[in-house]
Formats: sequence, structure tokens, C-alpha cells
Amino acid sequence: MNKQTIWIIDGAYMMKASLGKFDYLKLKRELERICGDTFYESYFLNSVSNIPDGYQDAFYAWLKAAPPRGPKMRVQLYALKDMHLTCPHCGQPFDRPVQKGVDVGIATLILKLAIQNQYERLVLAAGDGDFEDAISYVKSELHKEIWICGFYESVSVDLQSYADNVVWFDDWWDVIKR
Repeated sequence: MNKQTIWIIDGAYMMKASLGKFDYLKLKRELERICGDTFYESYFLNSVSNIPDGYQDAFYAWLKAAPPRGPKMRVQLYALKDMHLTCPHCGQPFDRPVQKGVDVGIATLILKLAIQNQYERLVLAAGDGDFEDAISYVKSELHKEIWICGFYESVSVDLQSYADNVVWFDDWWDVIKR
């Protein structure tokens, strides 16, 4: 029996944890094959710099494009924020851009779509244990199936413990790499 499945991606996680460059279209096809059905919806959430970047804009446009040209994802972008810090060695103040709002956006999307009964199965490409409360709620209270996918060294055991299935991208890297 096919389940209505959504895929939610933490873009920063995928960039930082990845073994190298990969193709989201190939990745989506492989995940759909493993799940046994096409995804009802796919979501990509990430932070972006306020400085215009043609390459970055083209990548996000490609993510939105339908197959065979792209993976057809809904892209939600959040502005980077400056964290004001002071160098512990010299005392000079400096700013460092940090991701702000993406994890809350992902948790909100997980909960909102589950409460609206938009999915039976969630495939979450993320590694952050901060999603544990949202995952626990949709699994335990709303009885949704949870698949966690990511890379061996970067998926929180807290997330793994709630997963009905853990999919390791490392195992089929040769299929998705560019």
C-alpha cells in the first residue's frame, strides 16, 4: 500500500554533512525508489546571505524546477543573521553570520503538515537532535511514520531512536554523487 509521503530537507545539514557534491534530483529519485512511491511534496529549507549571488539563485530556481530538469521542491529561505562576538584573544568585536529560523521552520512544517494530515510518512533529511520534540509528537500522538535520512557521522541518536527507518546516504553515495 502506498503512503502519502513528504520529504523535508535541512539544506545546511546536507551541505555540511555531505561526503562531497551530489545531485538532489538523483537523491530524490533514489529515496522515492526506496519508499516505493513518489513524494506528495518535497521541501528544502535553508538560510541565505543578503548579498546577491547568481549561482545560489540559479541553484534554488533549479530545485523548484520539475523533472526531468529539476527535483521540484518547495524552497523556503531564511536570512542569515549577524551574531555579535568578541575575540577572546584580542578583545576585538566582530560579526559572524549564523543560520536563524531554519530549524524552527522545519519543526513548524513537520507539525503543521502532520496536524493537517498532509502525510502518513515523513522523510526528514536532517541530523539535528533539536527536532526530537516535533518528531516524537508526530510519531507518538499523531501516529505518523518517520524516516530519518542522513550521513553516518552526523545524525543525532535522539532522531534515530524515533525513526521507523534510518536511511544512510553513505550507502548509496555512488548513485547520488555528481
